[in-house]
Amino acid sequence: MFPLRRNRRLRTNESIRSLVRETVLTPNDFLVPLFVVEGKGVKEEIPSMPNYFRYSLDLLEKEVKELWAMGLKSVLVFVKVPDNLKDNKGTEALNPNGLMQRAVKVIKNAVPEMIVMTDVALDPYSSFGHDGIIGNGQILNDETSAVLAEMALSHAQAGADFVAPSDMMDGRISAIRELLEDEGFYNTGIMSYSAKYASAHYGPFRDALDSAPVDLIDIPKDKKTYQMDYHNRFEAIRETEMDINEGADIVMVKPGISYLDILREIKDAVDVPVAVYQVSGEYAMIKAAAEKGWLDHDAIMLEQTTAFKRAGADIIASYFAKDIVKLLK
Repeated sequence: MFPLRRNRRLRTNESIRSLVRETVLTPNDFLVPLFVVEGKGVKEEIPSMPNYFRYSLDLLEKEVKELWAMGLKSVLVFVKVPDNLKDNKGTEALNPNGLMQRAVKVIKNAVPEMIVMTDVALDPYSSFGHDGIIGNGQILNDETSAVLAEMALSHAQAGADFVAPSDMMDGRISAIRELLEDEGFYNTGIMSYSAKYASAHYGPFRDALDSAPVDLIDIPKDKKTYQMDYHNRFEAIRETEMDINEGADIVMVKPGISYLDILREIKDAVDVPVAVYQVSGEYAMIKAAAEKGWLDHDAIMLEQTTAFKRAGADIIASYFAKDIVKLLK
């Protein structure tokens, strides 16, 4: 009771504030997304994601060594596939010498202890930019899941520690887990994008991988037939619990800042680690507002990422990871 209890005593200065702080960011909280392209000596900035880059394999090796030296110990790999290798069935995704498979080997050779997670989805390989095979005027669920399982197996064979299905097909976690088990990859983990919403925040990412859906007569340009309706809350818990039952080791909420309520509810409902993805649109908005002088870049960056951890995230996938670790040090 006031005045015996004065809460401001614990806010008097930074020393006491840091001593009693409930939520603290460390390098161990972060998963670093990496974009990989063909070529040599390539480090190209993504126009809609200022100060974020695509790397060719030779410079990817240098980048992961730098990340490790900073204390960042896990990466999430995406590849930009040349147009001539794209088709409706994602054939190139199963190429044992494909860009993803080579990228995994480069990273593990450069830093063997780095945790390598790989994107498992067909949109980078699809000539239509969708996460699934198109047929009969729809995105085919079961046929897509079968390809995703083979894709995940090829990543495991290349040395991936975790595969990360980001497609939102029904039953794909079970298909992947069963094939990995059958082929002896018992220790390959699955980080499932379990509550991935059909969000407007993904635009810059699709720019980064040239993977935006194309206009088709019988297929919607958006991904709302498989990604979740952002109006829904309980559905996210059902999706997540199903993925865990099918064999997911880590579950993810995506996007981040608009879905803190979902993140908190899932963390309260499950007993596996929960990840959150601070997506490209969230990154780009902070960059654009800071460039205009409307917001303090570093302050907003730290506030938002701290909010993810405070809401329950065990893992934060963020394009700000390097910037944050530099500030923390």
